[in-house]
Amino acid sequence: MTTGKFITFEGIDGAGKSTHLSFVAELLRARNKTVVVTREPGGTSLGEQLREILLHEKMHLETEALLMFAARREHIAQVIAPALERGDWVISDRFTDATFAYQGGGRKLERAKLDALEQWVHPHLQPDLTLLFDVPLDVARARLDATRTLDKFEQEKADFFAATRAEYLRRASEFPQRFHVIDSTQAIPTIQQQLRAIVAGIDA
Repeated sequence: MTTGKFITFEGIDGAGKSTHLSFVAELLRARNKTVVVTREPGGTSLGEQLREILLHEKMHLETEALLMFAARREHIAQVIAPALERGDWVISDRFTDATFAYQGGGRKLERAKLDALEQWVHPHLQPDLTLLFDVPLDVARARLDATRTLDKFEQEKADFFAATRAEYLRRASEFPQRFHVIDSTQAIPTIQQQLRAIVAGIDA
């Protein structure tokens, strides 16, 4: 049985990644792929409960990182690994790069601790493709919907998001074989054209 592919979508809040997630899922379905769309934190019943806690409760930084990886371990065991073993394609709205960006870059948790957690929780699993939607901070902030209640991460100050974005870009430079950085200030049709080419490449 053919092993499936694992695609992750990353970017700071307001980067526009969610706009394109369903587009990529439909591109893959048009290529006769079985697609599982999921998210982090979340993706499982336990993960969704932890998501509510993580997005809205104040806690120690290390507690936050540990809970992120706890939710991720359940996500991998229940959703991601079984789907890939079936030959399905998995698209996840965020994965471990987000923890390095938010808890590492934004919150300044030591990278070595995150490295250790990553090696413990998924030593042999990495995305086949990571789409990083990148925008300047002012654009990202303007895109956040002012009519809804922002979660604790979305309420952070500009310097937090500058550090988060910088860590995302550092990760992209460190792992160029799986990252595609997309200028998310471009028009949606332009981005979709790029996504078509990227998907065609990974499915070649």
